[in-house]
Amino acid sequence: MVERNQSVEATFSLLGFTDFPELQIPLFLVFLSMYIITVLGNLGMIVIIKVNPKFHTPMYFFLGHLSFVDFCYSSIVTPKLLENLVLADKTIFYSSCMLQFFLSCTAVVTESFLLAVMAYDRFVAICNPLFYTVAMSQRLCAMLVAGSYLWGMFGPLVLLCYALHLNYYGHNVVNHFFCEYTALIAVSRSDTHVPHLLLFGFATFNEVSTLLIILTSYIFILVTVLKIRSASGRHKAFSTCASHLTAITIFHGTILSLYCVPNSKNSRQTVKVASVFYTVVNPMLNPLIYSLRNKDVKEVFQKLVESKELFH
Repeated sequence: MVERNQSVEATFSLLGFTDFPELQIPLFLVFLSMYIITVLGNLGMIVIIKVNPKFHTPMYFFLGHLSFVDFCYSSIVTPKLLENLVLADKTIFYSSCMLQFFLSCTAVVTESFLLAVMAYDRFVAICNPLFYTVAMSQRLCAMLVAGSYLWGMFGPLVLLCYALHLNYYGHNVVNHFFCEYTALIAVSRSDTHVPHLLLFGFATFNEVSTLLIILTSYIFILVTVLKIRSASGRHKAFSTCASHLTAITIFHGTILSLYCVPNSKNSRQTVKVASVFYTVVNPMLNPLIYSLRNKDVKEVFQKLVESKELFH
């Protein structure tokens, strides 16, 4: 009980993204701009999908939830990153740190499964177009999304339970810009072999299972597309998948390099830079990738802009 109380009373400080004072203000402006684009882009996608009946389809249903998850975990991580770039006091409460880890990890895991669900959706749409509306029913879509959220909470909850049982004493400096799991358990006075093993196993299972779904779906898609005789038909089919593949490459490439390499010797600064990609850059790029490469979204956005200009 004494050790438990010492952990609860322990204080944490986030070291932040950089140790160079001259870079803090420029980085603050860069990350603030990226966060504004992330918020506007993802909330804009959600609103466009919600208000326009044209987008009430399974593909956009999943895309709306992807935008929501991107908005969530960017908002969980980025404000603290910005705060630590301009304030001298980098302290964060023990409970706040644990909550930030749990919520950010939940969002990341949920996104990985949503991307797999979206790959399956593209597989059904391209390989079985006549049965698409029947196969991708509203009930199935709701179950796939609910399953992504539930699994997204289960794994991080297990990791959180182990993290809460680790002992922390006094003041602890977390060498990261947010409460990332490996940086958090690194300052513990307890044996962290089991938490490290759990993280590696959980991350590897998630990556293998989701990438297996994605690769299998796209193998069937490739075979189907190559059978299309018209060049315009092949181009249209590939263009519908290009945005999704771009998002997958950025997201999974970062996660694989960070958490699925046993005994990784990455420096803490390398981990920080890589973490920026899936916590800050990826949530900003997703709405841009899907909107700029999507003719329907561009048309609706253009109409909204024109209607506002006409109103003024």
